[in-house]
Amino acid sequence: MSAEGNKIGLVPATLMVAGNMMGSGVFMLPASLATTGGIALLGWCITIAGATALALVFAKLAAIDPAAGGPYAYTKKAFGNYMGYQTNLIYWLANVVGNVGLAVAGLGYLSHFFPELRQVIPLAIAQIAVIWFFTYANMLGPRFVSRLQAMTTIFALVPIMGMAVFGWFWFNPEVYAAGWNVSGASPISAISATLTFTLWAFIGVESASVSAGVVENPQKNVPIATVGGVILAAICYVLSSTVIMGMIPNPELVASNAPFADAARLALGNTAANIVAACAAIGCLGSLAGWTLLVGQTAKAAADDGLFAKVFAKVNAKGVPSAGLAIVAVIMSVQVLLTMSPTAGEQFSKIASIAVIMTLLPYIYSAISIKVLGYKKMSAKQYTFYVTMGVIAALYSLWALVGSDGDQVRWSLIFVVCTIIFYSASVTRQREIEETGVHPGGQSPVWVRYFALTATIVALVTFFWVSMYGGQEHSRKMQRAPLPGIMTDAAKTE
Repeated sequence: MSAEGNKIGLVPATLMVAGNMMGSGVFMLPASLATTGGIALLGWCITIAGATALALVFAKLAAIDPAAGGPYAYTKKAFGNYMGYQTNLIYWLANVVGNVGLAVAGLGYLSHFFPELRQVIPLAIAQIAVIWFFTYANMLGPRFVSRLQAMTTIFALVPIMGMAVFGWFWFNPEVYAAGWNVSGASPISAISATLTFTLWAFIGVESASVSAGVVENPQKNVPIATVGGVILAAICYVLSSTVIMGMIPNPELVASNAPFADAARLALGNTAANIVAACAAIGCLGSLAGWTLLVGQTAKAAADDGLFAKVFAKVNAKGVPSAGLAIVAVIMSVQVLLTMSPTAGEQFSKIASIAVIMTLLPYIYSAISIKVLGYKKMSAKQYTFYVTMGVIAALYSLWALVGSDGDQVRWSLIFVVCTIIFYSASVTRQREIEETGVHPGGQSPVWVRYFALTATIVALVTFFWVSMYGGQEHSRKMQRAPLPGIMTDAAKTE
């Protein structure tokens, strides 16, 4: 069969784009959006317009230079080495942060089966165990991880599409109206606050342009498939999150660790809730496996270019950057401890907000780079259209940035300023490579893999110990200290 015969058509490409985005941890979004209220529906509409503009820009950038390689390469070509380096570092860190969000979402749904995960300390330890487990799995080679993610994506689609289609039979307009805007802010401020979370659902829209090499007539079909995939995913997102807000009262939804499962329980009972919770947990955790692989490979590519420390370029016998993955796992574990919250939904909100803020800058840079990279490579009419889309995408990203948490934005931008210091170190490494001719890389220590396995086992053992004995100790303490004003029988006798 010829190479052309192996390429896919418009419809399969569209479904592929939608499927890639719908496996990105959307399962906690109804709880996160509930802190603002049903007015998030208007935020969804704005985000769909912004995400569509971003999708068009990335699709065209891929058509202009199919071998470009994403926001890092686009920004570097358009604005120079430092801006490219800054984009790469920020984008990599955003993915590292976002991966913890996937662990939180997956374990939030597992709390449906393991009530211990509703406690702060056990939940944090379990997250660390999951992070190190998938780090170890990645060290065994990418084949297992890729197969695992392909299978789990199917499970992820079941609750999203099922709720979007069938949940409306149990939708209560009064419940939805009662939680329209619970933020206490003006409508504009409330809508702006939702943009950070609604954009989370479309993180990864830039990866859709990778399909250009396997799609028939890519210059025509890739933009259509990209926009079509965004719209299909958007319909599922809007319908599922909106219907859940009309099924579960707002105070309960804000505190929910598994909103899709809780909605399924209200509609069809515990069996349906069990199925939805299992599918959501499998989908989130399986997605974490693939994103862990992506983070490791991204860091390795940067290290090969002299932009990251040499340790990230070292690989094991399977060709996996195991040392870099271990460093990423340490960073993620620290992040878990720093973002511990009373509920999985609250912790997810913090993490998703930080990840989106860090992703917005690469999106803005890429959106504007179409004006530089597309010059004289399109007709005047096309150039005007795509530059306009780039401006819309950049303005949307700026609006989402302005509407984000002020403290998080401030610290994120301080980090961006600090990248100039890190860049000076990368310049030194690049000069060293040029002068010595010795490129980064080499063999990663064998003990790294065993360290990851040990960390996984230790975290799991600690989780079970805390869940069993920590909970009992807590109960005993509670029994020793009766509430004020309540006398025991012995006291009454005295």
